[in-house]
Amino acid sequence: MSSNKKKILALGEIIHAHTYWNSLNDIAEIIIPKARGRAEFIEESKSGAFDGVLCAYRTFPSEAITGRIDEELVSALPKSLKFLCHNGAGYDQIDPEACTRHDIRVSNVPTAVDDATADLNLFLIIGALRNLNQGMFQLRQGNWLKDVPLGHDPEGKILGILGLGGIGRTLKKRTDAFDMKVIYHNRRRLSPDLEDGAEYVSFDELLSRSDVISLNLPLNSATRHILSTKEFSKMKDGVVIVNTARGAVMDEDALVQALASGKVRSCGLDVYEEEPKVHPGLLSNPSVMLIPHMGTHCHETREAMECWAIDNLHSAISTGKLKSPIPEQAGPVSKSKSQRSRIKVAEPERNE
Repeated sequence: MSSNKKKILALGEIIHAHTYWNSLNDIAEIIIPKARGRAEFIEESKSGAFDGVLCAYRTFPSEAITGRIDEELVSALPKSLKFLCHNGAGYDQIDPEACTRHDIRVSNVPTAVDDATADLNLFLIIGALRNLNQGMFQLRQGNWLKDVPLGHDPEGKILGILGLGGIGRTLKKRTDAFDMKVIYHNRRRLSPDLEDGAEYVSFDELLSRSDVISLNLPLNSATRHILSTKEFSKMKDGVVIVNTARGAVMDEDALVQALASGKVRSCGLDVYEEEPKVHPGLLSNPSVMLIPHMGTHCHETREAMECWAIDNLHSAISTGKLKSPIPEQAGPVSKSKSQRSRIKVAEPERNE
């Protein structure tokens, strides 16, 4: 093997984009760890097995091997590692500050997930409004519309989007077809062209005005439990909540209590605080639509995500720069060469 080839540490598998992944063989040597747990992985790294690695490719399932990419783990990695290419839009499994301290640049796949996640988001909104979960459950029990309460039409309802990033904006376009009035809250107001008719409001105003609240913001120290008991008390009675972001942006105990009191009439969830564990109060409530984190569970989207992450590896090796560095480490995102035409360029501030 040529000595001038760079080394890539593969943390996770390629499932779809095998041909594009194999194109890396011309410019890099792929290193696959033997460890099957965090302690073993740290010891393997300290043994020198990963010395000379320039880039790492990682997936969400690889956390089973490495654990969270935090200060302890990063400190054990070779100093040659300069790029961490994450195959996902959200990157709460990674500590950006620890990576920055060790001069490791991190990338994600910021907009490859927008369409698929927004589609599921809309499905949950319609399902929660129309009580579809109860109807489907009763049907499977041999009961035809037994004790299924009437639902509500989406038309004319106020949809409050907490985090009008790529997914939130894609969702807004879809709900326009249902004549829903969209209000939103971000840390900073977007430009009029990105708002596309959505009304910017304060956090408290979004809570008090919304008929449906959709969570489309990243999980970090500032957003953990951004919705809890105090926030539920400010909402309309009978509000509908939908979460396709991260489970821990909402306090599940508080949500279960709000459902029991009727403050929250129904909700649709794709994510949970302690995945794959689901709060028993949610499992037992027929008004709750539960999906097992299937926001990007599509062939086309998963392939697009892998291609985007591989683009970052190619760019890191050939130019010393990432195509889509995370906002904590960079400004606007460059467009990835192999992304599909339906994937849009991300904005500097990511809210999904």
